[in-house]
Amino acid sequence: MSEKSLARFPARRKARKRAVDVLYEAEQRDEPITRVLEARRLLAMRDAQMAGIPEYTMKLVNGVADHLDAVDDAIAAYLEGWTLDRLPAVDRNILRVAAYELLYNDESVDDAVVISEAVKIADVLCGEDSPSFINGVLDGIAKINGHTR
Repeated sequence: MSEKSLARFPARRKARKRAVDVLYEAEQRDEPITRVLEARRLLAMRDAQMAGIPEYTMKLVNGVADHLDAVDDAIAAYLEGWTLDRLPAVDRNILRVAAYELLYNDESVDDAVVISEAVKIADVLCGEDSPSFINGVLDGIAKINGHTR
């Protein structure tokens, strides 16, 4: 994704996208999520040219790390004909960030906003089928145990 398209993102969407980046990096490097987050945070502190890690990114990444198994189980419950490990890595991590927000975030962000933000990120980062796929999975997760805001 170009920096120009990222520049048009509102602050919260940038934080969500950055959380996806950290989760993706941790997965690709096969390192603990929190270790990658801390390395990025320290790098940003040492290098003035690197963007800092937004507070909301840290909250999302730490939340996903703390609830990873439950988040993955919630996602897997709404995958028809797919398994979590067969999903493209970017799609999987967009779903993880949004599922965490839907299920565990203590801030009152409307489900529709969380889903819309995930779809917009997928629209920029993923293939043309991903936004509607992500929308469907997250819509199902939003209804878990009558969960609606």
